[in-house]
Amino acid sequence: MENKYKHVIDKAVVKLYDRYPELDEKYGEAGRKKCYEDNIHHFNYLESAADVGESKVFSDYAFWLNRVLVNRGMKSDHLIDNFKCIMESLEETRVEKGEAFKLYLKQAIESIQDGDGAESTSS
Repeated sequence: MENKYKHVIDKAVVKLYDRYPELDEKYGEAGRKKCYEDNIHHFNYLESAADVGESKVFSDYAFWLNRVLVNRGMKSDHLIDNFKCIMESLEETRVEKGEAFKLYLKQAIESIQDGDGAESTSS
């Protein structure tokens, strides 16, 4: 699948792995590839949200994904930091709909921060 956001995703993955070098030690190149693929899904949802002009499309996806990841032993911080890396990469790269994407990512981060914690770890 050709991805018009490849440059943004590449930058975001590098940023995330720079912040969490233990990810390289734990998952290696396969982990980077999976992270890249996950970011493609994030951008698919960002595009869908932008197409309908509704941030809730992405926030609902992000909140659901966070619950899935937390239930599998991951921390919300990793997803939030990944979203922050995407936002930073969007700042550095001119992308159509980039401003909307940054807004949706920010709102998704707030949704995760407001809704996780004890509730999502006790399931």
